[in-house]
Amino acid sequence: MSNEEITLTAGDAEATVAPANGGRIRSLRIGGVELLRQGVKFGCFPMVPWCGRIRDGRFLDGATVQQMPLNSPPNAIHGTARDGAWNTARVTKDEAAITYDLVAPWPHPARVTQVLTLTEDGLTLTMSVETYEDSFPAQIGWHPWFNRNLGGEDVRVSFDPAWQEERGDDHLPTGRRTEPKPGPWDDCFGMPDGVDVTLTWPGQLELKVASREEWVVVYDEQEAAVCVEPQTGPPNGLNSQPRLVTPIEPLEASTTWSWRRI
Repeated sequence: MSNEEITLTAGDAEATVAPANGGRIRSLRIGGVELLRQGVKFGCFPMVPWCGRIRDGRFLDGATVQQMPLNSPPNAIHGTARDGAWNTARVTKDEAAITYDLVAPWPHPARVTQVLTLTEDGLTLTMSVETYEDSFPAQIGWHPWFNRNLGGEDVRVSFDPAWQEERGDDHLPTGRRTEPKPGPWDDCFGMPDGVDVTLTWPGQLELKVASREEWVVVYDEQEAAVCVEPQTGPPNGLNSQPRLVTPIEPLEASTTWSWRRI
């Protein structure tokens, strides 16, 4: 199995996947227009086995407190799989499956699989975490960096969340839910009917980020890009909203980005 770059095509849509660079989508071009911010840390990377920050890098794993490296001091952020090289399991013209084996510092051996399916008007990403040994808490999410500007007006972000997670001074949810506030955001929102966020570049393109999951982080504090991150739980969720991976029940999530010209 190799980890060379993969290019998927469907109609005038083209997605480039970089397994060796954390399993991220390096590029998404629609009619030759690049939607994702370019750079080795950008594109769209998978957040697994956790999303966002873990307070102090510590989480409760059964009766054991686990310590993750503080890669965003004083916290640990965005999982470990984005820092590793993934392997290519299967490729066709418009679909790829890539895998990553969780290793130290993550304490439990497990296999992550990400399937990317491109159509003329959409990209579906599905990710699973499977274990054949111990059960453990985990999260799945995606962190796309959409370009704020595609050569016209800046993007507009539209969504109708049921609540906003109150954010503490440490950027982590306090556990309280509040009425959604206007941006700019680096915040987690609850959408119990499923994530449904629309990005509109006026006169150019409308892109909808959808997922059956109920959590989304929206980050638009940077000048160059806007992030809309569907995920299986809120930041620090390994502690506050743990989802268990067990030998008989993997954790699986998906998101679909669909687009149309306007």
